[in-house]
Amino acid sequence: MTSTALLIMDVQQGIVDRFSSEPGYLAGLGSAIMAARDAGIAVIYVTVGFRAGYPEVSPRNKIFGAIAARAGSPADGDAGRAVHPAVAPAPGEVIVTKRRVSAFAGSDLEVVLRAQGIGHLVLAGIATSGVVLSTVRLAADLDYQLTVLADGCLDADPEVHRVLTGKVFPRQAEVTSIADWTASLRWPGAYPAAGRG
Repeated sequence: MTSTALLIMDVQQGIVDRFSSEPGYLAGLGSAIMAARDAGIAVIYVTVGFRAGYPEVSPRNKIFGAIAARAGSPADGDAGRAVHPAVAPAPGEVIVTKRRVSAFAGSDLEVVLRAQGIGHLVLAGIATSGVVLSTVRLAADLDYQLTVLADGCLDADPEVHRVLTGKVFPRQAEVTSIADWTASLRWPGAYPAAGRG
């Protein structure tokens, strides 16, 4: 049996602020986080951030080159880079900083997962077509068992979100709702916690 971690990806103050039209999102995500903690499942936060001056960003990178050029980009020490306080990490929970779109790119996430014996990742975050898609693809290639919380993900384009969660992700992951996933945690052994099994 494999150990499980819930990954909360890019749910940062500056990113969440762009989705103010989704008021129930943080509450739903908070319920998934509390259910994971109650079940003894590791909650790992992944944030995107860069050093002052963006030395990690190549001008050839279309996404991050544009971000580095904008004011208010998520540089280290920027208040907008912090995890949104509504879903803030508890003491001792791991925060991983990445330098690209995937949760694995430019981060030590895989080292953390290996150290904790985690083989099953439950994914939530912003955006569905960004960090979630990139992480699903790479994690599947790394042979992780995957679950995506469809309503734990947001995208600026609802149709893209619908296609990814309804047609693309099911090829490599179980796709479910926060309510169904948290309900499944009541069944013994459904999602073993980090360090167990």
